[in-house]
Amino acid sequence: MSPLPLLSRRGLLLAALAAGPLAAWALPERRLEFPRDFGSHPDLHTEWWYITGHAKTPAGREFGYQVTFFRSRVEATQGMRSAFAAKHLVFAHAAVTDLQGRVLLHDQRIARAGFGVAEASTSDTDVRIRDWSLVREKDGIYVARIPAGEFSLDLRFTPTQPVLLQGNAGLSRKGPDESQASYYYSEPQLKAQGKLTLKGQSFDVGGTAWLDHEWSEALMHPEAVGWDWIGMNLDDGSALTAFHLRRSDGSALWGGGSFRPRDGAARIFRNDEVRFESLKTWDSPRTQAKYPTQWRVQTPSGSFEVRALLDDQELDSRGSTGGVYWEGVSDLLDAQGRRVGRGYLEMTGYAAPLRL
Repeated sequence: MSPLPLLSRRGLLLAALAAGPLAAWALPERRLEFPRDFGSHPDLHTEWWYITGHAKTPAGREFGYQVTFFRSRVEATQGMRSAFAAKHLVFAHAAVTDLQGRVLLHDQRIARAGFGVAEASTSDTDVRIRDWSLVREKDGIYVARIPAGEFSLDLRFTPTQPVLLQGNAGLSRKGPDESQASYYYSEPQLKAQGKLTLKGQSFDVGGTAWLDHEWSEALMHPEAVGWDWIGMNLDDGSALTAFHLRRSDGSALWGGGSFRPRDGAARIFRNDEVRFESLKTWDSPRTQAKYPTQWRVQTPSGSFEVRALLDDQELDSRGSTGGVYWEGVSDLLDAQGRRVGRGYLEMTGYAAPLRL
């Protein structure tokens, strides 16, 4: 497909890297099985592992960070016998938001799978590109090692809650057609600890993080131009997910999400139960895109306000996945304006529409 689409870490448009069109078919309902489903699913076209978090030093300096690995199946090469055929591509994004310095630093990688350069294990989370890696160890702790250009991350993430199955027992609809869906689970409220290095200065940090893992055939509805998504760890141990896909006029095409209280059962939101309302926008001086950096998000579990902690958290990933998007650390406020949590906001399709 051509031209190469604009896309973000969620990877719904990595299908455009294939040489031919994909047939639309609905993903079957299935029981997710662990640890197998922590690993890669090479029979499906696109997949991503995504960790975001908020880090704090003992002295109180604060950061946000993102680590994302993608796997994309290249359909045109699947029948080739050559060991050099690029049957799967592996991408990675990493970013650090320095709240004190008011700056976002970003790096990216891309490589074909194989030859010890890039791999995504099918047995458990173990995805690598050269010296970048995200690995789930036998004790369930995730380890991310990202030696990037202007920063590095060496972090450990310890689960404190059970896996959260999004959608219908892990099958999450992304549009009005059944083919527009992904298998999707989250691990919110991860305890994060380790080292963050910024331009040569090393910090011991701790905090809370969030992990998403999705895999699908990656087909979006043709009317969708982008989406807005939040994953928020609440201070009381709850976890909030909300998203909607937008049409070109800004109206919602499809929505969803979930809310799980600490030690409670998750409530899964229906399409018509989630509403995003822009409260404030920021204009990018680089792309002229206008991003809403303050939202009101209405859900069945409450009305919330999302506020970016730094307006300029726009990422240019044209060196790997092909596009520009906004992804940044943000606060969550309740209906009375009290801060109740922190997490990440992602916005796509503002610099240019997403296209298949």
